[in-house]
Amino acid sequence: MGLIAIVVLALAFDFINGFHDTANAIATSVATRVLSPGQAVLMAGVLNVVGALTGTAVAKTVGKDIVRPELATLELVGAALLSAIVWNLLTWWKGIPSSSSHALVFSIVGAGVASGGWQAITFKGVQKTLTGLVSSPALGFVIPIILMAILLWVIARWRPRTVSRVFSKLQIVSAAFMAFSHGSNDAQKTMGIITMALAAYYGWKGEEWGVPLWVVLSAASAMGLGTAMGGWKIIKTMGHKVVDLKPVDGFVAELSAATIIETASRLGIPVSTTHVISTAIMGVGTSKGASKVNWGMAGRIVSAWVITIPTCIVFGYLSFKIIHLFN
Repeated sequence: MGLIAIVVLALAFDFINGFHDTANAIATSVATRVLSPGQAVLMAGVLNVVGALTGTAVAKTVGKDIVRPELATLELVGAALLSAIVWNLLTWWKGIPSSSSHALVFSIVGAGVASGGWQAITFKGVQKTLTGLVSSPALGFVIPIILMAILLWVIARWRPRTVSRVFSKLQIVSAAFMAFSHGSNDAQKTMGIITMALAAYYGWKGEEWGVPLWVVLSAASAMGLGTAMGGWKIIKTMGHKVVDLKPVDGFVAELSAATIIETASRLGIPVSTTHVISTAIMGVGTSKGASKVNWGMAGRIVSAWVITIPTCIVFGYLSFKIIHLFN
């Protein structure tokens, strides 16, 4: 596969990631009727772009620390992208909020193994990703429970109408923060994979490896456009089928999730925004009583998370073999 084809494929993945993960940023604000779907999608699209322009630490993890840079090839990058796109489209079609982030990372692992064996994999980067995979949803579940308990104590004597009015406004802020954090983490994965392709093509090593400005701008734009298109099946799942949300619930879920994601972005950890906001919504529901959560739907979501890793390793491996066969 040529470099231009790889860049186009990467931007297509970024676009798909945008509409696949639109629900992460706006499902709760739509479910609580704080924002209309149109308002929420527009806000999310703009702030996804803004967030994507704020750093490249995650891009470096994805582009340099999963597969050894000197062993990266255009075939490997193309195979990883094809694998991740197929998985994203399958889960989008089924309305399941799986992780685009881990689909890409573990597709890179699968393609890397097919290309150069397990010695091609940099396990430090994989370990960082796995740490984020486990810790971010766990924090996403626990922090909202604690925050909700504190808030309920603070607003215990407030009138219900006052609570609704105040948190309807605050949730617009938290939804904006969620959209910003989504862009700051997720768009960087595409920046990383494009830069991996550039490094393979031009033979960059060491300090030569860096994310060009045009890559940052194009990845940010593709994700923002994809977000603006919306992913309504997943919005329905996230916003209405997991737990019945009110403005205070949406505020707590979004604030908790966005803080976790933004912290991970600054540390260069590629986390799943889907994992974090899903468990945050579950945590909010649990704080009101376990019966308030649709655990059947929650189980379906968790199952998709578990399946993503081995499936995308296999998809990445097979994609590389197929591409290599025809080259």
